[in-house]
Amino acid sequence: MRILVVEDEKDLASIMKQGLEEEGYVVDVAHDGEEGLYMAENFPIDAVILDIMLPILDGLTVLARMRKKGIMTPVILLTARDALIDKIKGLDTGADDYLTKPFVFQELLARVRSLLRRKGEVKQAVIQIGDLKINTASHEVSRNGKSVSLSAREYALLEFLAYKKDNVVSRSEIVEHIYHEDSDMDSNVVDVYVNYLRNKIDKGYDKKLIHTVRGAGYMLKKEE
Repeated sequence: MRILVVEDEKDLASIMKQGLEEEGYVVDVAHDGEEGLYMAENFPIDAVILDIMLPILDGLTVLARMRKKGIMTPVILLTARDALIDKIKGLDTGADDYLTKPFVFQELLARVRSLLRRKGEVKQAVIQIGDLKINTASHEVSRNGKSVSLSAREYALLEFLAYKKDNVVSRSEIVEHIYHEDSDMDSNVVDVYVNYLRNKIDKGYDKKLIHTVRGAGYMLKKEE
């Protein structure tokens, strides 16, 4: 697996490179956003560790341009900022995970492993299930031509169900995908988010798309 580290603090970048290589990853390093974007666009990268505060192009700009070009490589954002608004902005731009400096390297490793486990499918630009459309590049969702506004967590859940469409997804799979792998999140929280989705996706429509499979989990499928 090939990891791209985009970090202007050279000592930190060197530490991450050495640690990841010791775990068996191939690691490329860029020290500014412009170089990082070029490498993300032209190298076969499996995951990106991307600092927000970068010279030339900041991390959010790099991420936005990647997603605009349809590059859906998993991205972990690194930043010294810990304000909630910065985290929300990063996730809404298309980040898959978020880690605030300073961090424990083992936590970074765990998050990289989690992202790489999720990366199994070739992501389509647009997924359509019945009259539901999901644009995985822009994160725009619509049903029957009407725009549906989702939070970052709701969107992540919907996209995961969409990639697994017509298949049952267990609550534990959802927890592992939506939350960090070491999270002790109660799987009952999944039910809450599924209900949020139902209210936004299925409410007011005769044909439901989100189905409960008793004792097994949930499924996103077109109702015949």
